[in-house]
Amino acid sequence: MRPSREPEGNRDHIEGDTQSEMSGTASDVIQARDVHGGIHFHGSAQSSGHLPRQLPSDVRGFVNRVSELERLSSLLIPDGDVIRSAGFCVIAGTAGVGKTALALHWAHQISGNYPDGQLYVNLRGYDPGSPVTAGEVLDRFLRVLDVPSARIPPELEARSAMYRSLLAGRRMLVVLDNAASAAQVRPLLPGTDTSLVIVTSRSRLSGLVVRDGAHRITVDMLPEAEALDLIRRVTTDYRSEDDPDELAELARLCARLPLALRIAAERAASRPWMPLRELITDLRDESALWDALTAESGDEADAVRTVFAWSYRALAQPVARAFRLLGLHPGPEFGVPAVVATTGGTVGQARQVLDMLVGAYLLEQVTRDRYQFHDLMRAYAVDQATVEEDAEGRRAVLTRVITWYLRSADHAQEKLAPRDRRIQLGEPASDVGALTFSDYSEALRWFQIELANLVASVRVASQTGLDDLAWQVAAVLRSYCIRHNPFDAWLATGSMGLQAARRAGNRYGEAEVLDSLGKAYVQSHQIAKGAEHHRMALAIRREIGDRLGEAISLNSLGLVNLRGRNLAEARSQFEMSLTALRTLDEVFWESIVLANLAETTFELALLDEAFDAAGEALERFRLLEDPDGQGNTLRILSMVLREQGQVGAAREHIEGALSIAREHDNLMWEGYWLLELGKVQLAMGQPAESLIAFQRSASIQRRLGDRSREARALDGTGEAYRELGRPLEALDFHRTAVAVHRELGDKWQLAAALENMLVALRRSGSNDEVSLHRREMLSLLDHMEEPRAHAMRARLAAVSWDDD
Repeated sequence: MRPSREPEGNRDHIEGDTQSEMSGTASDVIQARDVHGGIHFHGSAQSSGHLPRQLPSDVRGFVNRVSELERLSSLLIPDGDVIRSAGFCVIAGTAGVGKTALALHWAHQISGNYPDGQLYVNLRGYDPGSPVTAGEVLDRFLRVLDVPSARIPPELEARSAMYRSLLAGRRMLVVLDNAASAAQVRPLLPGTDTSLVIVTSRSRLSGLVVRDGAHRITVDMLPEAEALDLIRRVTTDYRSEDDPDELAELARLCARLPLALRIAAERAASRPWMPLRELITDLRDESALWDALTAESGDEADAVRTVFAWSYRALAQPVARAFRLLGLHPGPEFGVPAVVATTGGTVGQARQVLDMLVGAYLLEQVTRDRYQFHDLMRAYAVDQATVEEDAEGRRAVLTRVITWYLRSADHAQEKLAPRDRRIQLGEPASDVGALTFSDYSEALRWFQIELANLVASVRVASQTGLDDLAWQVAAVLRSYCIRHNPFDAWLATGSMGLQAARRAGNRYGEAEVLDSLGKAYVQSHQIAKGAEHHRMALAIRREIGDRLGEAISLNSLGLVNLRGRNLAEARSQFEMSLTALRTLDEVFWESIVLANLAETTFELALLDEAFDAAGEALERFRLLEDPDGQGNTLRILSMVLREQGQVGAAREHIEGALSIAREHDNLMWEGYWLLELGKVQLAMGQPAESLIAFQRSASIQRRLGDRSREARALDGTGEAYRELGRPLEALDFHRTAVAVHRELGDKWQLAAALENMLVALRRSGSNDEVSLHRREMLSLLDHMEEPRAHAMRARLAAVSWDDD
């Protein structure tokens, strides 16, 4: 598991989880031990988990497939109230044969056996774009399963292990649609037979059958009777009884493949006056033309593409053009505004076109306002765009739609993080009708829905020579990513954007993307890479004379060093940043850096300097009416006052900070700032009250997935139990804190927790572990020259240990 994201201290922009993730309150908490011997806290109310219900709707016009459904159902084994699976299912077959329809129809039939919910993903193994990786799927699934973003590991194996742990004992239905390979599927398999996995693929996925015990069901073309039944279901309300022989001929020309049959039947239904024989003649002529143009005549999938062409040529010209232009859309699915940006026209015209394409089975409607192509259909649309639109026209479409995503993202960023530094985009070549947003929540929801399309926009822009658009989208994504940590998307867009900026020779853009990547690496706990990228951004910003950017980079490097406990270096960088900012009239950034400097000087035990810097920062944040900065600075002032012995004033400040957190319904702030309240209460001789603060903090940190701060709360809980005269109970909490900090590699917090554990051992009269822990603590402190490390060594030396 990776460490939690942040050190004690301010972030570049007090960055962190969003209010929507953290809203709500928790009850008073009580201590409990789990089955593994760890310690956790339970409230009287359960966490706000929900059951995922991700199955798309059942397929309209589904025909019997009786034998396949019976074979699938035979894999379910009743065991009392539980249905166990004899193994997971692979539904294989050629393109257009109805694999997804069968999987979803059966999934809806049996979903009642899986009360813990359903997970669904289209792996897009055969789309023109890149398939979805197992790591990306696990990130989505873990978030849906209420794992906080900070707790999702970056490594595929660790994500897969967490996923299996979460599904252990649960009864969940998992549908993995359109898989390309066994490697794409294997990390997504739960390790329990109480959950069922259904996989669809054009491949036979023999590796899953041989190695993993999958049961493969091959779906063939429909029997003639079922093919005719499908056609009749679509046409019965629109046409009089057609000749059975002609229906059979139509089914044969469609290779009895459901996708082709539905399209052909819909065309017949839309022309009730036209004899079926004429439609068949048209389709036969199209088939002959297709045979002449393709190198692989006779492939069943050719029948699908023949029907595509037949149906496409029947579209009105504006609808046909919209169809092929939508094939150029960079992402896997799209909403109505993106359709307008891609095809032009108005929202009303776009809706009319979409209704026509959905009605003709040329497009799928996945939710109320979201649409996607079948993978074969999208490939056909791209082919038609390539044939019928010249290269300049295709490039213009891509430029327009990617610019629409860029400008909409920029407007969303204004509401999501209005004080963040905006990316300089320049004026667009034309009005692309970018979206605007009324508030934070609306902007956040848009980012969440469109993230895959934003990633695809960067990728497509990079591949098609639209390098300026590529780096700009990557840079604008920073404000969203920094608050939600979608690390796969963040690092992918950052890497592509960086290369694009370098190809374009845009040094400003290169610095902005380096800054974003630096934050991504730091927040994903790749500190050395983060520092490297921030140093590169700093060098470029100095080169191009970006003085505000230079100050921001210095602040970022200061935070890296504060996290790494290189306090003198951190102080130097914050002071240099502050010097630059004071010539720029950047009050907000000046306040941020002042608060960071205050925390650093506090850690250096320079309490008067820390008090002055924090006081100045607080005054500025109040003038700016910035609650984030006010609350965090009140916390810093509380720490200073507590160590100066002014515990009453310290309590007043930290309670002011907590009032801000609760007023804004922000659990991240509350959980963090409760750590300081607990310490103040201990200093006031109120261990029972501090116990409540530390336990609530631990409960919140666990909910948020911040293991480092949870460990600190557990360590504080141990201190409270120790002061209550219960050292043996204190030891349990200190041991847990020590184990977590050791795992996370946080030497300073580990040394502090070891010191607390040694005190608890001494008070309990147990000296068995003292020597070992003292040696570890001294080893940790050996190369630390800061005043607090010296004080810790002095306290350790002042105690007489019986085992020495």
